[in-house]
Amino acid sequence: MPQAVPVKVFNTGFVSDFVQYRQSCPGQSCPGKVRGRRSCGERAGAALVVLCALVAILAGCLPGVIGAAQAQENASQEAGRRRAALDRLPEDAAQRLFGLTASPAPAPGRAIGSYTRGCLAGGVALPPDGANWQVMRPSRNRAWGHPALIEFIQRLAVTAHGAGWPGLLVGDIAQPRGGPMLTGHASHQLGIEADLWLTPMPDRRLSAAERDDMPATNLVAANGDDVDPAAWRSQHRKLLEAAARSPGVARIFVNAAIKRALCREAAGERDREWLRRIRPSWGHNFHFHVRLYCPRGESECQNQPDPGPGDGCAELAWWFTDEAKHPKPGPPRKPLRVADLPPACAALVSR
Repeated sequence: MPQAVPVKVFNTGFVSDFVQYRQSCPGQSCPGKVRGRRSCGERAGAALVVLCALVAILAGCLPGVIGAAQAQENASQEAGRRRAALDRLPEDAAQRLFGLTASPAPAPGRAIGSYTRGCLAGGVALPPDGANWQVMRPSRNRAWGHPALIEFIQRLAVTAHGAGWPGLLVGDIAQPRGGPMLTGHASHQLGIEADLWLTPMPDRRLSAAERDDMPATNLVAANGDDVDPAAWRSQHRKLLEAAARSPGVARIFVNAAIKRALCREAAGERDREWLRRIRPSWGHNFHFHVRLYCPRGESECQNQPDPGPGDGCAELAWWFTDEAKHPKPGPPRKPLRVADLPPACAALVSR
């Protein structure tokens, strides 16, 4: 890791965010300058050797790296990515089988597996319109979720409206049966994660064409060091705080610049516990990514370990180094096969 980053900033929550994506990117080595140095251990001690490898995992596998740059792409851009994916994926690729399944599996809601290797039975579609939300990018058919997540979005829309947010623009949730997505995200597989735009909902109903093509608001300044003061509003903090304080939320991924702004605005406040659940990631300039805990009683669903203690603000320094802002990509990921997922997932795409 960069010398400027003290060991103490890597608490258990930071490491857990790396480990969660280990399955998606096996075999990667230290990225960027770290890979070219004499030895991570010689530089920072044996304990950081493990973290050095985990940085590589994060560089290739966090939701911001894989999906955030694509999350707001319009319908024609997404269609091009889908065609390219179908051209290269093997016939038994899980991305192909789950990505081309257009309807949910009729069953009670059930999240199966982990956030990055799993599927969804009994998916429910979020209605395209609610009093305080509108579903974006409808042509993707990704507004499906576990009933617990659909209820969460509806509750948050009401709570956020009461805090001054005009309404939610809802991006990708999950495919009808969850599973690996044909394009974009490494997670979003269980139906308990959602991308919520940082663009306020307009005061009118958008047409289907507008929802597929309307650009989203970029909250991050061009240099990546902070939020753009021309775009950032106090309502953004209220929205993110309302989401982070909501029952059932495990993590919220945002751009590190947004986390920096939240830490600054909450400085001196006694109750900063909600900041612990706001995790920095690459991308996420245009939306925030909500991840819920596994629904209670669903033993086939695997939670990620909780973030460590503290508000996470002391962990931010590394994210603004050149190495973090310009990570070198790892090798392409191997496509997941259905056999790589829990056995119950195979039944969802063999019907």
